[in-house]
Amino acid sequence: MPPTIHRSGAGDPARTLELLWREPGARPSQRGPRQGLTLDEVVAAAIALADSEGLEALTMRRVAQALGVGAMSLYTYVPGKAELLDLMVDTVLGRVARPELSHLPWRARLETVARHNRDLYERHPWMLAVSTGRPPLGPGVLAKYEHELRAFEGLGLDDVEMDDALTYLLGFVHTSARAAADLRAAQRESVLTDEQWWEVSGPLLARVFDGARYPTATRVGAAAGATHNVPASPDHGYEFGLLRVLDGLGVLIDQRASGREGR
Repeated sequence: MPPTIHRSGAGDPARTLELLWREPGARPSQRGPRQGLTLDEVVAAAIALADSEGLEALTMRRVAQALGVGAMSLYTYVPGKAELLDLMVDTVLGRVARPELSHLPWRARLETVARHNRDLYERHPWMLAVSTGRPPLGPGVLAKYEHELRAFEGLGLDDVEMDDALTYLLGFVHTSARAAADLRAAQRESVLTDEQWWEVSGPLLARVFDGARYPTATRVGAAAGATHNVPASPDHGYEFGLLRVLDGLGVLIDQRASGREGR
């Protein structure tokens, strides 16, 4: 069975925007049970549940249980799970650090943006399971977008290139974080540590693996294994990849500074 895809923007757009921006129409309904909660408390409970158990555990009933109220009472605050997910996404994106960047060289600015997004996925790994093709257009999302675009100001890029460059950078971070999360999940679910896995697999592999047939894989794999001491190193992959992303963007920035179009 393919993994469940959780999409933002799947609820009622008008109702979701009211909730995101706390418009008067988004106030708790006067009908039905009232438990004295606030919308922020409902969202916080949902985020805590997703942080600890993942989005598969997120249901209106489970959130209600965490708050000590009946499930039906939550519907006086949010119409359903789709709108609640948008509120969760906007809230955690709004919490991403937004330090002043203008005094930093451009590479340091982009490294900071990348690091803060990586930290986001470390704190809220469920965000990796959310497709944001239709992002919740709330204050958190827009404040983060505004802040991160400013990291590209003054580099000679036009507006579309600024958006493209940010998308490229954040896409790398997302992919890197996804790989790290998958590795951590495999380690949690396995009865063996990485060292134990290699102890079992090594002798078996030695009997079937022909180093002469795969000389490059043998040499490179041995070097990487000796360096990282694990089958894969997400931290090394992130640091190496980020430098290459910045190098690539540097080519475009240099082209714009020299007045060349480039391809």
